[in-house]
Amino acid sequence: MTRTDPQKRVAVIAIGGNSLITDKDHQTVEDQYAAAGETTRHIATMIKNGWDVAISHGNGPQVGFILRRSEIAAKVEGMHEIPLDVCGADSQGAIGYALQQNLYNGFREMGIDKSVATIVTQTEVSAQDPAFQNPTKPIGGFMSAEEAERRRLEDGWQVVEDAGRGWRRVVPSPQPVRIVEEEAVKALINAGIVTITVGGGGIPVVADEEGNLHGVAAVIDKDLASALLANVIGADMLIISTAVEKVAIHFGTPNQQWLDEMTLDEARAYLAEGIHFAKGSMAPKIQAVIQFLERGGEHAIITNPENIARALAGETGTHIVRQRTAARA
Repeated sequence: MTRTDPQKRVAVIAIGGNSLITDKDHQTVEDQYAAAGETTRHIATMIKNGWDVAISHGNGPQVGFILRRSEIAAKVEGMHEIPLDVCGADSQGAIGYALQQNLYNGFREMGIDKSVATIVTQTEVSAQDPAFQNPTKPIGGFMSAEEAERRRLEDGWQVVEDAGRGWRRVVPSPQPVRIVEEEAVKALINAGIVTITVGGGGIPVVADEEGNLHGVAAVIDKDLASALLANVIGADMLIISTAVEKVAIHFGTPNQQWLDEMTLDEARAYLAEGIHFAKGSMAPKIQAVIQFLERGGEHAIITNPENIARALAGETGTHIVRQRTAARA
């Protein structure tokens, strides 16, 4: 990315969709808006300190809510069901709205002269990705065995039995290949506009033989897409916001150890051991950081939202770097 101002510091911040839902009793739109306000307050402080920022976000719970409403409406009122890729687009708009309005209001309070924009973002995946032959991500509500079989035959769904609780649809989780709107993101960042993009990892699309794009029923990991975003816009920093202040090895055991720093090689080794990072939570974040660094990124941080400013000051968080410098050794 060629920047209009080479002195700018650019960061990609990935926030989880679950971070907008504090607990099962606070799931309403109003609750999520309030949670978004808390997260954006910490991001606004970072922006006030001179960073230009692209924000990505998860959307797992939100897409689940959209799908569930669609399923209920189809059964009760005969309404049409909403395809999964359109659910992703819907969630990008709604979550983007909550984030950008909270940022707008926060900027006014803090005296920051910044604009915010949300891009409905498509992420291209390969139709030959092995994930399409092995769908693993459960989506939507639970079904009876009879309903699951009907869906399999009539709609071509892949379905699995879920721990005795019923049957669910599963979809693939392919690797992100290209962010379709990357030039628009670059232009906004160069213009100093805070950009909300690749929501939920981006709307998964594949290109046909003529190069035309088509949405597919899939789920893209938002941390992997955020890492790709950070590389294509030439970000100085990838920040993955999560529920913990630091990353730990031997997590949940008597040997648990919180990490202040890891090199790329150390991160690869810990991940390869297969005992430190849970597949559904920390492992994808470590994988995303590894990919970011392997493609030329220099520095990533994993921490919780309230500690972003302190992590940037080197006071907390887990810092992952390609190589440990003499100053850090």
